[in-house]
Amino acid sequence: MLRGIRNASTTWLGRIVMGAVMTLLAGIFALWGINDIFNGFGHSYLASIGKTEISVDQFRQNYNDRLQAMSRQLGKVITPEQAKAFGLQQQVLSEMVAQAGLDQRAKQMGLGLSNAEISRRITGNPQFQTPDGKFDAAKFQDALLNANLTEQRFVTDQRANTLRRQIIDSVSGNVTTPKTWLDAVNQFQNEQRSIAYVALGPAQAGDIAPPTDDQLSKYFEQRQIMFRAPEYRKIVAVTVTPAELAKTLEISDDDLKKIFDDNRSRYITPEKRHVEQMVFPAMADAQAASDKIKSGTTFAALAAERGLKEQDLDLGTVTKTTIIDPAVADAAFSLKEGEVSAPVQGRFGAVIVTVSQIIPEEKKTFADVEPQIRNDVATVRARNMVRDLHDKIEDDRAGGTSLEDAAKKLNLPVAVYEAVDRSNHDPQGKAAISEFDAGQIINAAFATDVGVDNDPLEADGGFIWYAVAGITPARDRNLDEVKNEVEQHWRDDEIADRLKTKASDILDKLKGGTPLETLASANGVTMQTAADLKRGQSAPGISARMIEAIFHTAKDGVNSAEGDTPTQWIVFRITDDKVPPPDPNSASAKQMDQKLQRDIGDDLFGQYMASVEDELGTTVNQAALAQAFGNGTPETN
Repeated sequence: MLRGIRNASTTWLGRIVMGAVMTLLAGIFALWGINDIFNGFGHSYLASIGKTEISVDQFRQNYNDRLQAMSRQLGKVITPEQAKAFGLQQQVLSEMVAQAGLDQRAKQMGLGLSNAEISRRITGNPQFQTPDGKFDAAKFQDALLNANLTEQRFVTDQRANTLRRQIIDSVSGNVTTPKTWLDAVNQFQNEQRSIAYVALGPAQAGDIAPPTDDQLSKYFEQRQIMFRAPEYRKIVAVTVTPAELAKTLEISDDDLKKIFDDNRSRYITPEKRHVEQMVFPAMADAQAASDKIKSGTTFAALAAERGLKEQDLDLGTVTKTTIIDPAVADAAFSLKEGEVSAPVQGRFGAVIVTVSQIIPEEKKTFADVEPQIRNDVATVRARNMVRDLHDKIEDDRAGGTSLEDAAKKLNLPVAVYEAVDRSNHDPQGKAAISEFDAGQIINAAFATDVGVDNDPLEADGGFIWYAVAGITPARDRNLDEVKNEVEQHWRDDEIADRLKTKASDILDKLKGGTPLETLASANGVTMQTAADLKRGQSAPGISARMIEAIFHTAKDGVNSAEGDTPTQWIVFRITDDKVPPPDPNSASAKQMDQKLQRDIGDDLFGQYMASVEDELGTTVNQAALAQAFGNGTPETN
C-alpha cells in the first residue's frame, strides 16, 4: 500500500487529488496521537504562489491530517521521522501550492458554482443517502461531526474542489491515445517469438582433468573474496507473542466445556434452503397462479408463461434470517423440498414460494470444536498477558538484569543462535533461524553491537527482545578450508569457457548455412523448439537470460545465451516473429488505453501547472520548512 501511495503522489494530478482525499480521511479517522511537530514555530509563510501565501498553520493542519490518514490506511502509526524519509512534507507543500494556483486561475477565468448546484451535488452524494436514494440530513450531519467539519467549511471545500476539477478536466480530460502509441505498446507487450535451439551442457565440454595444485592455488588467490567467511553473530532472542504464549498455557476441560455450553449457537450451522419466489401485483393473481400449480402446472412452467427469468425468481441458498420479508421466510422454511407454497402476502406484494434444495442444520459436538476453543481461549488470555510481560521484562532490564535472566525469571523460552550470518545461514550453510521473524531479528541484530540494550521489536501482536552476545568478524579463509568448493567453481568455469567457445563455433557454422539440426547431431544433442515466447515471461527450459537475448536478436537471426546455470549454453535461431492484432474490446486493451490516457492527461496537466506556477510566480521558503521540521539547514530540491 505504501508503494501505491508513493506512486500516486509522484504526479501532479495525483498529488492534488491525494491531498483532497487524504484531508477528508484524516478527519473521519480522528486523532492517532501523533505529536504536533510545529508547536512553538513562528507565523512566517512557507510558500507563496501569486497573491496566495501558505502559512505554517495551514501547512501544519494539512501535514498532520495526511500523517493521520496514512497511519490509518497502513494500520500503524507513521512517525514524523518515517514521513520525512517518505518525503511527505514536500508532497503536502507541493499539493497546497498546486491547489492555491488552481484557485487563483479559477478566479481569473471567472469560474463559479451556484449554491443550488453545490446543494444538488451534496444531496446527490450516495454517502449521504438512504438505501432508496433519498438525501438523509442526519447522515450528512453525522459525517460532518465525525470529520470535525462545519457545514460551511464542507461546502467551501466542495466548491473549491469542483472548480479545480473543471480546470483539470478541461486540460487533461477526454484525452485520446494516439493509435501509433497503442500499436507500439501492443508490439512491445504482445510480440511473440518462436525459436529452434540446442542446449549445450557439461557433456559437450568434454573431459576435464582435475586441476593441478598450482592451478587451484592461483585460481583461489585471484578470487579469494568469493570464499571469504562472512561475519557471524551470536544472537539471543526472547519472543513474547500471543501465538507463542498460547502454546504454553494450560486450560482446564471444565473451562472449555463451559465456554462451549455458553456459546452453543456459534457452533451450529443453521439450515439453508434454495428459495425461489414469484411476485404478483395482487393476491387474486397469486391465487390464480396457485390454482394452476395445484392442477399440475410446474413452478418453472408458470414462470415461463409470465416471461420471468431465473434472476427474477432466485433468492439463492439462504438461511431463514437472511430473507428480508418475514412472511416469505416463514413460508419458505415450512415447505418440504420441491413443494410450492400457498399465496403469501409479503411486504412487496403477493408471492408464492418454492424450495428446490434443503441443507439441514449442522450441530458440532464439543469434541469437534474443542481444539479450536482451546486455541482461541489460549490466544485471548495470552494477548492479555503480553503487555504485562513486556513491562516486567523492561523493568528487569532497566535494573541491570540481562535479557536471558529476565526471561528465565518469567519462565519464558530463550532462543540462542550461536552463529548467524546476514543471509540467515550458519557456518555449515544451513538456515540458522527458522522462525517466522527470522529476517526481522537478523536485520536488527546486524544493526547493533554487543552489550547494547535494544528496544524490542513489534511482531505478531507481541514483542521480540534480542541481544548480540558475540561477533565473529568476517575473515579470509585459506585454501584448505574451502578446497572442494574452490575446485567445483574452477571446474564450472572451465566448462563455461569451453561451452562458450563451442557455442561461438556453432553460431559461425549456422551463419555459414549449416542447418541447426545437423549441428545438434554433431554435438550429441537434440534440436528443440519453443513457441510463442513473450518478453518478461519465462517458459519451461527457457531462462530469463535467454528471453532477453531472444528479443534482442533480429528476426530470422541467430544468437547464443547462457542458460539457467554457467554450465549450460544455448544456441538458437528465431523461426517466427508475430504480433497478434489487438482486440480493442478486450478488457486488457481497454485497461491499457485507460492507463495511457491517464499518463498523457497527467503529463499535459503537469505542463499546465508548471506554466501556471511560473506565470503567477512561486516561491518556497526552504529555510522556514527546514526549521519547522527541526533541520539545521534547509532541504534542497
